[in-house]
Amino acid sequence: MGWGVGCFMTAAKHLVTIKGVKDGLVFVLDDDCPFSEVLGELQHKLEKTHQQILSGPTIRVQVKLGNRIATEEQKESIRQLIGQQQNLIIRSIESMAPEPAPFGSEGNGITVMKGIVRSGQTVTHEGNLLYLGDVNPGGSLICTGDIFVMGSLRGMAHAGAEGNEKAIISASHMRPTQLRIAGFISRPPDEWGVDETYMEFAYIQDGKMEIDKIQHLYRVRPELYRFKG
Repeated sequence: MGWGVGCFMTAAKHLVTIKGVKDGLVFVLDDDCPFSEVLGELQHKLEKTHQQILSGPTIRVQVKLGNRIATEEQKESIRQLIGQQQNLIIRSIESMAPEPAPFGSEGNGITVMKGIVRSGQTVTHEGNLLYLGDVNPGGSLICTGDIFVMGSLRGMAHAGAEGNEKAIISASHMRPTQLRIAGFISRPPDEWGVDETYMEFAYIQDGKMEIDKIQHLYRVRPELYRFKG
């Protein structure tokens, strides 16, 4: 997953907070700013500003990610960075983010993420994604499965990124700069002929992308509405 946009900082804003507890230290990592910036501040504190308190005998460390859903690659980056300090032993890396929940009758997983995708930022995901938040102009969501945005989609969304033409893109407020499903690219939003504000979804039909109200989703993906009694 790539994060490529800066966070608006204030003098009181810390992306990494280090707290002492009875059995060691707790590293609290900001869950809103890009991961690359959080990792950069963690490195700075480990190597520059906090060397004195982080040196000495063995210290056990808990890493708290807040509501960030971190990939295994990101967690490994944290382990490697902290592991460079020979006396720091990672006890755990914990996130408060919700676990993937079952979705649809076929048991396809859907991952839930939250936040704001800002200009220049790209969130990539394998599978289906339910995103709780907005995608700003210049921001991008790229998934191999379906994309559901519970917020305003004003950036770019690409579902079925590995060629799944049955994938859909849905948003509470659908005003993207561009939609892509598999290899299909949408017409500009001003050509959709939709002026009202309601939840919509995009899908492929007869070789072109269409936009419809979310209540008509069952016509395109009936399997999502089959529940076992």
